Amino acid sequence: MSRSAALLGLAILAPGRLPAQEPAARLAEAIAVSRAQIRDTMAALRIPGAQIAVIKDGLLIWSEGFGLADVEQEVPVTPLTRFRIASISKPVTSIGLGLLLQEGKLDLDAPVQRYVPYFPPKPWPVTVRQVAGHVAGIRHYRDGEFESMRPYATVAEGVGIFADDSLNFEPGTRYSYSSYGWNLISAVIEGASGEPFLSFMQRRVFGPMGMTRTVPEWPDSIIPWRARAYVHRDSLSPAQNAPYVDNSYKWAGGGFLSTAEDLVRLGRNLLEGRVLRPATRDTLWAPLTLRDGGSTGYGIGWGSRRDDHGHRIVGHTGGAMGGTSNLVIFPDERLVLALIVNSDLSFNALLPRIAERFVDR
Repeated sequence: MSRSAALLGLAILAPGRLPAQEPAARLAEAIAVSRAQIRDTMAALRIPGAQIAVIKDGLLIWSEGFGLADVEQEVPVTPLTRFRIASISKPVTSIGLGLLLQEGKLDLDAPVQRYVPYFPPKPWPVTVRQVAGHVAGIRHYRDGEFESMRPYATVAEGVGIFADDSLNFEPGTRYSYSSYGWNLISAVIEGASGEPFLSFMQRRVFGPMGMTRTVPEWPDSIIPWRARAYVHRDSLSPAQNAPYVDNSYKWAGGGFLSTAEDLVRLGRNLLEGRVLRPATRDTLWAPLTLRDGGSTGYGIGWGSRRDDHGHRIVGHTGGAMGGTSNLVIFPDERLVLALIVNSDLSFNALLPRIAERFVDR
């Protein structure tokens, strides 16, 4: 019996553990149809490996690996395989901001220089909230920066990439996605906590959240169960080994490895008010408002929207060199799903369609 089948069997057989009003037959059908869709999509796009996990009403009802973590060595993907989660590193890092906020160590509306005095002043004040919500005017990658091969020893070195650059616009007037903004957020966490970013995340976020398989991706380290990364020239080309990259310049913006199970566990803990209080969580999830009154649809590390059926959804997607990821949470339905692949081809449109099969209508 596969691990996913064992999980499904446990969910069916354990009295009182099934998600509320979720008949076993419907659950089994949703998993079977979704499994076939993942395999068909992987085959059509020639994606080497994938991993999915689903939590409903606090119970892990499905966790499965597909395809290969290493094509050359024919190593299969399992629920233990670690993938590049890319920009899902941002909502993971947001938990650290939330902890400091609820402990009174961080003011989201304070200038970033209160916590990062080495970040140069700009023509306008720049607040922590604006940076975290992509409305601060901090630039995104330039050509060649996404493919960085240089190691960065500290968060401060990573901030130095863009620290002296001009803002793209007056903060609060526009939304413009910036992974570099989250480099600055990791520096804010260091300043507010008095602790190096990575040790803070391990001690205060990964451990308490039960994210036992989430780690920074040091390229020179032996990391058990790390998937190889693959790229494609186009959607019809076979996978190729991804070029070497060193993501140490952007841990908070896109430098972590994780698993689908760790990501849905984070979502479950947020729904249940573990680690972060519900009020703090809701602050992170609340979309920012621009000066003209328009909503950005993005909070503090979390996208926020409603689907075509009116269901509220929070989450994030990610794209890395040889990795694509998607995490979605349906707060009112107590549903969390994560899907990760070791390919640069976008797989993110599939997860919302899968989620519809698990949402109570």
